Amino acid sequence: MSELEDSPAFLTTKEVAALLRVKERKVYDMAAEGDIPCRRLTGKLLFPRVELEAWLAGAPAPQPETTITGANTGTANVIAGSHDPLLDWAIRESGSGMASFFDGSLDGLARVASGEAAAAGIHVFEPERDGWNRDHVASELAGRPVVLVEWAKRQRGLIVAPGLAQEISEVADLRGRRLVQRQATAGTALLMRHLLKTAGIGENEITLLPELARTETDAAAAVAGGQADAALGLQSMARQFGLPFVATIEERFDLVVDRRSWFDPPLQKLLAFSRTTAFAEKAAGLGGYDITGLGKVHWNGA
Repeated sequence: MSELEDSPAFLTTKEVAALLRVKERKVYDMAAEGDIPCRRLTGKLLFPRVELEAWLAGAPAPQPETTITGANTGTANVIAGSHDPLLDWAIRESGSGMASFFDGSLDGLARVASGEAAAAGIHVFEPERDGWNRDHVASELAGRPVVLVEWAKRQRGLIVAPGLAQEISEVADLRGRRLVQRQATAGTALLMRHLLKTAGIGENEITLLPELARTETDAAAAVAGGQADAALGLQSMARQFGLPFVATIEERFDLVVDRRSWFDPPLQKLLAFSRTTAFAEKAAGLGGYDITGLGKVHWNGA
């Protein structure tokens, strides 16, 4: 284990990829599948050196944070699902003590179903009824004691490289462009496929970046850094990076919550904080958020 002896307590994805002699994308996939010990902090993956040493030596992998259970519910004290900048900030700022593991809406649904998460943020477009989330929750969590509540409506659209602001004004203008690629479990990936199909653009008419952007921040950063011409992202992220934004759709971002966790102190602390002036001011400052429907129940399970 000499290669790790002088390493810091936590390694980055790039450092782990170099150690394992694989591409960074492979490391992301291993983390998403729970095949390698990792932590997700402030939207970034970090790998505990001590646990990584044990894993490489073939010792049983320590249980990841996402399997830590709450005292009263037997459900993980974790919010999973899709990355939302406002939710990410509120989890930390509220002092709720909840952990987060953001790896896409569909991943979040699976983690709530398995008891690995108390709640998950989701934004899955359902074109058959021109709606959001409800049918997926009803299907994936049928018979489960869960509730689907609104967190916010968000402006989603094209985050565009500065030099292309005059050339990209709608989805049809993405033909021949380099686009940010999201993980298959992300609601954004599902929506992008729908929008491209509606615009008559085939997969062979665009170039997807090989490295996945697993958070809204990563997607905007890829455009800001010049790796991509555009990304399907949030207005709040375009504003943060000072990038042009073309509004495409208003989406509804919901929380699907295990009802056994609803009244536990961590989640109640987060929900109470979401009703404060500080929270409202943060939403306004980020831009592209409508929180007037926060707390509205859109589906109630068994």
